[in-house]
Amino acid sequence: MGIGAFLIVLAPLIRFQVAGKLVQAPANQYSITRLSAENARYFSVGDLKVLTGNLDITVTTRGDVAEAKDDRVVWDQFTAVNDVTNNRPGISYTEFRSAFNKYNGQGVTCCNASVDKKPVQLQGQIFLFPFGVEKKTYQVWSTDAQKAYPATFTGVDTVNGLSVYKFEQKIPPTVTQTLSAPASVLGMTDPGDIQVNRVYDGVNTFWVEPNTGVPVKEEQQRHEVLKTADGVERMPALIATASFTPQTVSDLVNTARDNMGQITLVKTTLPLASLVLGLVLVVAGVLLLRRPSDRTD
Repeated sequence: MGIGAFLIVLAPLIRFQVAGKLVQAPANQYSITRLSAENARYFSVGDLKVLTGNLDITVTTRGDVAEAKDDRVVWDQFTAVNDVTNNRPGISYTEFRSAFNKYNGQGVTCCNASVDKKPVQLQGQIFLFPFGVEKKTYQVWSTDAQKAYPATFTGVDTVNGLSVYKFEQKIPPTVTQTLSAPASVLGMTDPGDIQVNRVYDGVNTFWVEPNTGVPVKEEQQRHEVLKTADGVERMPALIATASFTPQTVSDLVNTARDNMGQITLVKTTLPLASLVLGLVLVVAGVLLLRRPSDRTD
């Protein structure tokens, strides 16, 4: 009866206290994600003109275990963009160092958080949505705009047989860089170089497995142009629609399924097993106590 009572008390402790601490983002994260963008248009610095080609985008994410302390984890991400059509490797590189709460995925400004070595104030969801995603709007970090913008719930969908929540994020035109460029390259008659702004806007769509908060599919509609001080759009900087490759989607769906199994084990299977076994032992104990003695006087 004592063991049974202990297991009954243990069941809600596992469900409501222990599970919340065990379900967390890993400190030792390592993953490679690939996206592709067909018929992208971008300004090639080496060619001094706009090229059209298919882009291969590789995103490598690695956890900094030494900096993972208390409730935070620190992940470094490196993105490389290659033009496979015109054989132009490395048309763009981006480094992103982030820190976020390992229980809810929200950004934490510490640990030299930066984009291309420039410090940033992290906001919103960084890589993951919270465990137990709700059908509501979340603030999601944009590395390009270096700010969090709303990602609105738009419905329930299915990806490779997995039920997911779909979110859409719209980013308004944002100046991301100011640089100098030859006026002639921009189709202008002014002599020498002039200043132009690189202006980015886009629409990001996330398909998120709600139990784990893992985006198993993404689509990024990028619209980056070069504008002069008069607000006139002079030429494309990068216009493309990039999506996770089928292999990446398949890998992420498998990862989400594995994580769902672990969450179910901690939040449901173990507490339920503890409760049922505890009840069985208590009932067995009561029956044994009430059993008449076999001894005779």
